[in-house]
Amino acid sequence: MSDIDKWNVEDPKFWDGEGKKIANRNLWISIPSLLCGFAVWLYWGIITIQMLNLGFPYATSELFTLMAIAGLTGATLRIPSSFFIRLCGGRNTIVFTTALLMIPAIGTGIALQDKNTPLWVFQCLALLSGLGGGNFASSMSNISFFFPKKQQGLALGLNAGLGNFGVTTMQILVPLVMTFGIFGGEPMELVNTSGTLIGKIPAGSDAWIQNAGYVWLLFLIPLALVGWFGMNNIKAAHVTPGLPSPVGSFGIISGMLAIGFLTSILGLWLMLPEKVGGSGLELSKWIVLPIVIALTVFLLKLIPGQVKENLTRQYKIFGNTHTWVMSIIYTMTFGSFIGFSAGFGLSIKVIFGYQHVMVDGVMSHDIINPNGPSALMYAWMGPFIGALIRPVGGWIADKFGGAKVTQICAVVMVASAVGVAYFMKAAYASETPQEFFVPFLVLFLVLFAATGIGNGSTFRTISMVFDKEQAGPVLGWTSAVAAYGAFIIPKVLGEQIKLTTPENALYGFAVFYGLCIVINWWFYLRPGAEHKNP
Repeated sequence: MSDIDKWNVEDPKFWDGEGKKIANRNLWISIPSLLCGFAVWLYWGIITIQMLNLGFPYATSELFTLMAIAGLTGATLRIPSSFFIRLCGGRNTIVFTTALLMIPAIGTGIALQDKNTPLWVFQCLALLSGLGGGNFASSMSNISFFFPKKQQGLALGLNAGLGNFGVTTMQILVPLVMTFGIFGGEPMELVNTSGTLIGKIPAGSDAWIQNAGYVWLLFLIPLALVGWFGMNNIKAAHVTPGLPSPVGSFGIISGMLAIGFLTSILGLWLMLPEKVGGSGLELSKWIVLPIVIALTVFLLKLIPGQVKENLTRQYKIFGNTHTWVMSIIYTMTFGSFIGFSAGFGLSIKVIFGYQHVMVDGVMSHDIINPNGPSALMYAWMGPFIGALIRPVGGWIADKFGGAKVTQICAVVMVASAVGVAYFMKAAYASETPQEFFVPFLVLFLVLFAATGIGNGSTFRTISMVFDKEQAGPVLGWTSAVAAYGAFIIPKVLGEQIKLTTPENALYGFAVFYGLCIVINWWFYLRPGAEHKNP
């Protein structure tokens, strides 16, 4: 049966007798579903590089907005998604939200077949891609209910870490499937050199960029079916006591997602320039993002009936100081991972793919560098390492304590971010920036590794600090706040590149990591802390 009435995984007899088998089955269906969510959410980081290579008529700054739109929407949709499991059940939620990813995948495939597709169409598709980002919150909340506390570090690390492989899978798979006409349609001719994992592709070659959207249907369709027949809703009092019908669940999820879309659109309109569909007010992201978060939480609370009653209960997490502390610390780890994943490829393209030379007394950054590295050859490496090592972070934290592992990661992140900034600055002032690429890449990979281990250790801390009813919503909420890194980091990198000071972005991030070191020590490592190295 898909619905489970009795669920007590802290009872060793229940866990060994039937709980472990059910939990593992749900975990191994959840992982590929989450992987596809990450892939669809962040594929604009690769698609925009290929759009430049194919000569789509958009400025680099306009393409950066596509990643920013997907990033902000995905983060905002995590807020309602944090509360789906208690309202709608795990199986109902995961199946429906996975199936919804087919909409942006199909739309992206259609839109990319024509270079004259208006920018607003791509912006709408980037908005819909945010569905994939939102799925993380509900997926992590769901898995947290299936495993006992002593195993949550590893279980959540596997779900999140292998789910994060969606970024790497996408960055490897999308460039490859664009090299042949697997789904039909007419190819386009590359005007700039492109590449895949296995090497560069010369200008003049054919590319089927539409495959970047269509390829995900090969996974999403069977995953929706497997999820429907293989996953479970837990009707126990601490999970989903008032489980509605599947159709009722889908309706609740759709309504709550619509609120997230609405507030995302408002935030983007306030921030973006008029020439790309914004208001022209260009309000600071540091003002708009808190407004978007607060407005989303407020509007969700206005939903009448059972949803309102249930949310009122779950909103008690906001009265717990540790909810806000862990939101900041998880932003350091996951926010950095997802933000750098979104902006890493295009940063390589812009900084190392062009020569930076003086022309008539003015520094030019528009001359193609024939010896520059292919962004599509290297962009996958950072997310790959960060995702691969994440379960290891959860496992280490289970043994040595979450806060201690997080603290070490934070120190490494400060050092590596400063190093990356140094080589960014040197490259962006050089006629031969490729000379600085290897140390830049190595330090960035160290930074990714530290974020991955820290992702695992922070989830261990959350599972130990909060009770079993609050842990799920807190996992979802902290992941929602942290996911704004997918918007902030590409936006900050784009702004600083435009100002010709990309290194300042990394220096700023290093300062934030230093602040997190102090916060983590104060709440979880200092003598007399309420929760000592949880």
